[in-house]
Amino acid sequence: MSKQNRREFIKKSSAATLGLSALGAVGFSAKSYGRILGANDRLNVAIAGLGRRLGAYYQPIAAESSNVNLLYLCDVMDSQMTKAAANFSKHISYQPKLEGDIMKVLEDSDLDVLINATPDHWHAPGTWLALERGKHVYVEKPCSHNPKEGELLIAFQKKYDKVVQMGNQQRSSPESREIISAIHNGAIGKPYKALAFYSNQRGRVINPTPAAPPSGLNWDLFQGPAPRKAYQHDTWDYNWHWYGWDYGTAETGNNATHELDVARWALQVDYPSHVNVDAGKYHFVDDGWTMYDTMEAQFKFANGSTIVWDGKSRNGYNTYGADRGTIIYGSEGSVFVNRGGYKQFDRSGKLVKDSSSASNEAGTALGGGGDMSTTHVQNFFNAVRGKEKQNSNIEEGAVSTLLCHLANISYRSQEQLICDPSNGHITNSKKAQALWSREYEKGWEPPKM
Repeated sequence: MSKQNRREFIKKSSAATLGLSALGAVGFSAKSYGRILGANDRLNVAIAGLGRRLGAYYQPIAAESSNVNLLYLCDVMDSQMTKAAANFSKHISYQPKLEGDIMKVLEDSDLDVLINATPDHWHAPGTWLALERGKHVYVEKPCSHNPKEGELLIAFQKKYDKVVQMGNQQRSSPESREIISAIHNGAIGKPYKALAFYSNQRGRVINPTPAAPPSGLNWDLFQGPAPRKAYQHDTWDYNWHWYGWDYGTAETGNNATHELDVARWALQVDYPSHVNVDAGKYHFVDDGWTMYDTMEAQFKFANGSTIVWDGKSRNGYNTYGADRGTIIYGSEGSVFVNRGGYKQFDRSGKLVKDSSSASNEAGTALGGGGDMSTTHVQNFFNAVRGKEKQNSNIEEGAVSTLLCHLANISYRSQEQLICDPSNGHITNSKKAQALWSREYEKGWEPPKM
């Protein structure tokens, strides 16, 4: 049955459903019966990519108020699907289908929503493939692997008119929303600078060596849009973040996305005019980590605002009193905000408001998840139904992700970037401009717009 016909059937049978529910559904438990007929706005959901972010989806999928049916668990690694199914069995009373090929999942006309938690190089391609097939998409950060992909996501969302939301879950924190609104309403005067930071204690990374792909891994599908190369141990299990630029976006794409998003949100800025970076690899210099592990980036905006990123992947010293967060400076005071709440100070440095959050959202722990993620995913579900406004649309996510890409491009080109403040495009360096997109495996090129 096509999705259109399925929805028509559900709509027409709603009255019959009410009658049957009064009499009872012979042969079905209440939960099973509800899952089959359900409310007419029940969403069929698939999760692609079952690694460390999986725990963020247990609660929003299982919550009765979410009114969703987990139709598929999908991953290129067989053991990931088995493990995910076992974990989800503690939260839901039914068994989703296990499917290793995302294309087969997306061809299912009963599917409404894709949660795209694949590696970075799959985020944008997986999203536009889903949009082309009529699905709504919740895509993890960063929403793209390069700047061009972010532009394409914005264009595809408009073309297909589906809901697309990035996993910038702090946009759904009540405390963050409260203090950002206060900043916009003059709580600290005119905000002029935001300092976003992250400190972690990542250790030595194994040096990659040629190896056969692990049993159960579809290495060709893992690579997807990336040019084909021989497998190296132990690429597939998280180390793809650090082994070159084929799959990952370094720590800036991996984590700065969150704090830079908050900084942009607070300052109400979009595209920078100048980007300057000081970055290098300073820890375990002989290990397999091929990118910088320490970065300070500065973004200047046409209105005079500045965002500074201080990222330390392998030095756990909490320079600013926490492992991650954002400090916003204004003409009449300052604000510190992170996943634990916020502190507001007047110009003399006196604490004037302290809002400690009851949030259990993870900070620098691998995988993360928590109530902010739950609220953000549920906001997405309700936006799909037309019942809520998105707390953050894909355009916001793509512009924040662009800051990460520009910092990476400045590092890779070893040049300060001058950008068009209307769209972020690099205007001063052909070497840097060449990194605006990437080389794609033949047959995986983005669709033309």
